[in-house]
Parts: sequence; C-alpha cells; structure tokens
Amino acid sequence: MEKQQEINYNRIAEAIEFYRHHFKDQPSLEVVAEHVHVSPFHFQRMFKDWAGVTPKQFLQYLTLEHAKQVLKKGTGVTLLDAAFESGLSGTSRLHDLFIKVEGMTPGEYKHGGEQLAINYSFAESPFGTIIIASTHKGICYMAFVDEAEETALQELKNQFPNAKYRQLSDIIQQNALFIFTQDWNKLHEIKLHLKGTPFQLKVWEALLRIPMGELITYSGIAGKLNSPQASRAVGSAVGSNPVAFLIPCHRVIKANGEFGNYHWGPTRKNAMIGWEASKLSSAI
Repeated sequence: MEKQQEINYNRIAEAIEFYRHHFKDQPSLEVVAEHVHVSPFHFQRMFKDWAGVTPKQFLQYLTLEHAKQVLKKGTGVTLLDAAFESGLSGTSRLHDLFIKVEGMTPGEYKHGGEQLAINYSFAESPFGTIIIASTHKGICYMAFVDEAEETALQELKNQFPNAKYRQLSDIIQQNALFIFTQDWNKLHEIKLHLKGTPFQLKVWEALLRIPMGELITYSGIAGKLNSPQASRAVGSAVGSNPVAFLIPCHRVIKANGEFGNYHWGPTRKNAMIGWEASKLSSAI
C-alpha cells in the first residue's frame, strides 16, 4: 500500500497538472475538485495541508505574470545578488543552512567508482518518494522514484557501477532530509559529494545560491558565472544535476516567465515552485 503522503501528493499533482494547463482560466475550487473527484471541502483541506495555502492562493504562484514579477526582482542589485555573493538568504529562512559542494577526485570515480562505498535509502518527500545516497563525505545522489524502487536503485548504480552499495539511512542522509520538514533549526551543514566537470560544479554551486521562492533564467546563471554566452552549456549542466531538490534546478525558468521542462516532470517542477512560494509567503 502506498504511504499516505505519496497518495496525497499524487492527488495534488493531478490538481496541479490541471492548474498548469488551465491557469489562464483561473478555474474555481469547485471545478478543480470535480476534476480530481473529491468534494470542494475535502480538496480545500487536503490542498492547504500540503501547501499551507488555499488552492486559489497557490494558483497565483503558477501564473505566468507572477513568474515574470519574480524574475524582475532578480534584476539590478537585489537579494538574489546578495545571495550569490554570500550563499545566504534571510528571506528564505535558510540563513542557518549551508550546502557545500565537494567534487570527487578522479580516483574516487575512476573505473565506475570502485573506490566508493555508498549507502542508500528510500524516503518520503512532499513531492513523492525519493532515493537518496551518500558516501562518507556527503550526499552523492538524490532522485524521485516514479517507477519501482528496483528501477531507481539501478539508475543510481548506473552512475557508479563498481561502487559497493549498502541499504542504510545514515546521519548524512537524515540531516539532508530535514529540508523537507521546514524544521530548519535541526539542519546542520549539508555536504554534497559530486561527480562532475569543473563547469558543472560551478553551475550547481550557483544553483545553490538561488534563494527559496526566487527564480532565475539560464542566461541569468550564465551571467553570474561571467560566461554570458554559455546559456546552452548552463542548460546542459542544470539538466545533469544529480541531486534533486537540494540543488534547486527547479528554480531555473525560461526568460519569458514560462517554467519550462524538468528532469522529473513539469508537474513536479510546478509543484516545487508553488510550494516554495507558499512556504515563503506564510513565513513572512
């Protein structure tokens, strides 16, 4: 039997998919509730439990105009620029959270990671089941499980085919998972231990400096890296992000304000952007 959190997310995801295609019509609570086959009262309560805001409030976070307004805040000297310089964001309530990236040495992933011992486990998140994996140095992989757990594990093993694997939820994983609880007082420094080119690591570090609730374009990331012509390369590095959500590639959108595609599906990207906007709104 599926866990209740995943059941709720699947219901919410169906509603968000409807909102994603019909936001211009600003559909009523009754219309969306009917679409997901629940009563308006139950839908309102279920949605607010998940997002912290009403469906109507959440809808505004998914509109094109809202995204454009958020992007406009990222021009000039703003909190976004300050976040890139300091790695902190007071507005995101993540001021005590530091996520540091350490690149793997050639020896650590030579011959398919034969020198690596990797712990992995499965966990629930507000956006569905995830697989999370760690070395003794930090989180090396996190992905959403949309099919069988065995399939997700095989995708992990494809990254490091010769590593030694053990199903174990260690303290490194548990600390990282606190990010989903919003109880950030429990968060300590999160370390990521990643395999990537120097350029990919620079892009992933830049993504970590985008405050929660903020959005940026691919060209905006390229500009922050002093490589304004590298938007395509930035897009490729964003798409190859090995750590879902912790490295927030979902906060990168198109220059016209459209949310665009996402490795783990556009519906999940919409859910993340709206969920973060709602959490930030309720915290202010």
